[in-house]
Amino acid sequence: MRIAVNTGGGDAPGLNAVIRAVVLAAHHRGWQVYGIQRGYEGLLAFNGVVRLAPENVRGIVHLGGTILGTTNQGNPFRYAVTDADGTRREVDRSDELIAAFRASGFDALIAIGGDGSMQIAWDLACKGLPVVCVPKTIDNDVECTQQTFGFDTAVSTATEAIDKLHSTTESHQRVMVVELMGRNAGWIALHSGISGTAHIVLIPEIPFDIDKVCAAIQAREAAGKHYSIVVVAEGARSVGGEVSLLERRGTGTVDRIGGIGSRVAQMITERMDKEVRSIVLGHLQRGGSPTTFDRLLGLRFGGAAVRAVADGAFGTMLGLAGTSIVRVPLADAVGRQKLVPLDSDIVVTAREQGISFGD
Repeated sequence: MRIAVNTGGGDAPGLNAVIRAVVLAAHHRGWQVYGIQRGYEGLLAFNGVVRLAPENVRGIVHLGGTILGTTNQGNPFRYAVTDADGTRREVDRSDELIAAFRASGFDALIAIGGDGSMQIAWDLACKGLPVVCVPKTIDNDVECTQQTFGFDTAVSTATEAIDKLHSTTESHQRVMVVELMGRNAGWIALHSGISGTAHIVLIPEIPFDIDKVCAAIQAREAAGKHYSIVVVAEGARSVGGEVSLLERRGTGTVDRIGGIGSRVAQMITERMDKEVRSIVLGHLQRGGSPTTFDRLLGLRFGGAAVRAVADGAFGTMLGLAGTSIVRVPLADAVGRQKLVPLDSDIVVTAREQGISFGD
């Protein structure tokens, strides 16, 4: 057997653990593993296929990022090209990709990625490519898995930052707005906001009323608590408002969102006599060594992916269900995102702790 493995979309702590587990589990069976660099670009844009033997994955479990590189562009079904006159357009290069995959002698693909990568993998599976998927995203928004690796590390990073902001914010009696990642799902903001004892948490699933945000801050002032920490997911929006964009991108890409933290800070400043500061953690949440949980989950996913290939269970995605790694039909996981349920116990817990969602 010759297995190919790639990593697509944003990077996440734990990717290297998956790669190592795939290589060692395959080596245990006498199989060969090859890494496709930068998503599918290694087959489409340059000669980016590398042999991965046990010695190539030694000492990488604790490293962040991915040794194969990644990209959130290069969708083979919507591949961006530039004509001679500078015009940008999209072309379908999926058949070319599949031909290159087969010409390389690969028997299966283990694709590691988030919701976008899962959709690409499913579309390739529908065209006959033998693929097994491993879910990856710090946003924790992939369906059919209780949790994705990378999420625990991102939450730990965000919580540590919120912890440190308490002392400086209280010392200056300020309002501090902390913008975290979370395009459509507020899992990071919710988990770290509660764990870091933030006072207001704004997530995409609950459009906020800025007047109610200010009312929550004023209530703390009246109670003699002259500082507040507001945690806001980058995809949060006000009632009737739109998601804040930093950049509207063109063909073959997704818009770059962000800036909601500074907007919320400005709106609070306009309504209250308080000093307000904002901070954006950004890609700090993606970097660094994975936590023990994410390392182990990545290793378990990698080993399970090789076992799925051995069983011929293609067109499936691995998921965490309770304490077990399970196989789920890839079709059930694509085309939708796992959002924060508004009636979940964690939202109820937050409200009971006095945290405002601005609603």
